[in-house]
Amino acid sequence: MDHSADAHRTDLMTITRYVLNEQSKHPESRGDFTILLNHIVLGCKFVCSAVNKAGLAKLIGLAGETNVQGEEQKKLDVLSNEVFVKALVSSGRTCILVSEEDEEATFVEPSKRGKYAVVFDPLDGSSNIDCGVSIGTIFGIYMMKDDGEPKLEDVLQPGKNMVAAGYCMYGSSCNLVLSTGRGVNGFTLDPSLGEFILTHPDIKVPKKGKIYSVNEGNASNWDVATAKFVEKCKFPKDGSPAKSLRYIGSMVADVHRTLLYGGIFLYPADKKSPNGKLR
Repeated sequence: MDHSADAHRTDLMTITRYVLNEQSKHPESRGDFTILLNHIVLGCKFVCSAVNKAGLAKLIGLAGETNVQGEEQKKLDVLSNEVFVKALVSSGRTCILVSEEDEEATFVEPSKRGKYAVVFDPLDGSSNIDCGVSIGTIFGIYMMKDDGEPKLEDVLQPGKNMVAAGYCMYGSSCNLVLSTGRGVNGFTLDPSLGEFILTHPDIKVPKKGKIYSVNEGNASNWDVATAKFVEKCKFPKDGSPAKSLRYIGSMVADVHRTLLYGGIFLYPADKKSPNGKLR
């Protein structure tokens, strides 16, 4: 491979170019959505940089506080939350933000207000930070329901109303997976360019997979149907090969693997968490 030639390519599909191409398909667009996505991408780059040097920058460990879920906040949790709140507010395109780390919604002041409502987990899987396991950011974007003042109902809409959703995984590489309602595309951060490059176009989950992903430490609390399903994965009675268990404990990483390789990821409700645990 001619690496020197590849290094000077300018026809790469960056996430910026991809979003602008999508915008051009909507002549009525004013570019607000594009600006918002660019600020989310910038936030992901900041967090990726912080994750990569967390040990050196003394960002590993507890911050001495708990979040709204009652979990002890890691230093990187706090930093990541601040990064995304500031990035989203400074875009001038958001009106209300809901973070997994904050007890209350953030209502953007009128002078910086836009028409989009954003829900996000700034750093999913933070319990794995200290041991270097892949972690990630999750986000979803809604449009305000009307032209009035922003309200909680703007972020309490069903998922089908989202105008975009995605996640950014920080691991051996930094991968951003995005959907704007027409397919799913994956981008990988090129550190030398500082740009996310389209590396996984039009992602589709394989129809059949060989992997199941679940925390079997909770098996004693599962209902009968869930227990039987997992048993079938391990000991199929139809002569098919048994499924392999892969469980990282970081939802972004487990979902990313499932998207690419197929299979199933589940975190079922149980006796301890009758309404489920994933937020």
